[in-house]
Amino acid sequence: MSKIIDINEKNIDEQEMFCKKTKKKFNGYQSKLKWIKKRFKEGLKYKLLMVKEGNKETSRGMIEYIPGEYNWRGIQADGWMVIHCLWVVGKHKQKGYGSKLLEYAINDAKEAGMYGVVGMTADKGGWLPKRKLYERLGFELIDEMEPYFRLYAKGFSIDAPKPKFQPLSNEELKNHESGITIFYTDQCPYVVDLVDEVKEMPHSDKVKIIKIENCKDAQENGIYPYGTYCVVCNGERTLYQHTLKKQIQAVLNKK
Repeated sequence: MSKIIDINEKNIDEQEMFCKKTKKKFNGYQSKLKWIKKRFKEGLKYKLLMVKEGNKETSRGMIEYIPGEYNWRGIQADGWMVIHCLWVVGKHKQKGYGSKLLEYAINDAKEAGMYGVVGMTADKGGWLPKRKLYERLGFELIDEMEPYFRLYAKGFSIDAPKPKFQPLSNEELKNHESGITIFYTDQCPYVVDLVDEVKEMPHSDKVKIIKIENCKDAQENGIYPYGTYCVVCNGERTLYQHTLKKQIQAVLNKK
């Protein structure tokens, strides 16, 4: 037995968000909570997959999407609905729940009169959806960016302008040629808590941490397409995906 519920400004304090739900007192969850309350006013939608386990209902998946003008990825997609996150966990994978969650975004985009829906994939790392999910629902590959990012879109009209990745800038990368720089936002609670851990690591004095505070800076950062998190070491983009503490420490130990 399952259902999908809408989390909004009226019920979010009584309900919950999916990510970090067992650690609600942590900075990551609380920062995301403040962030998402602001985004509701911009049209953000957040839905939970609720399933029955034993005698209780619990969340085992989610989708987050927002009008393209306000998206927090390195995507140019005005007039489109942009998927930020789509995640189903554990034994509930491979049961069609991801497709059901994605269909909500498609229907909401249609009702809003948008061009369509667009989402990123990554073949390696992170929690971006795999491309097979988008392909099953008729999404088409419309753009690619090294090392492993792809942009998929489902348009409602052949005349719709195509979304695309924002260009990266070698000049912007030159501003971070020395040392380690971590870019992050409050959009992902896991990243927020990871940054807090980095600050306590050995050699953390070698790290410059830059928090991106608005959607335009996330879209047009010129460094990386993911928008939520990136590590630059001596002018080289190294880690796009959410990563473990030990991986960050390994990078620090080399510098």
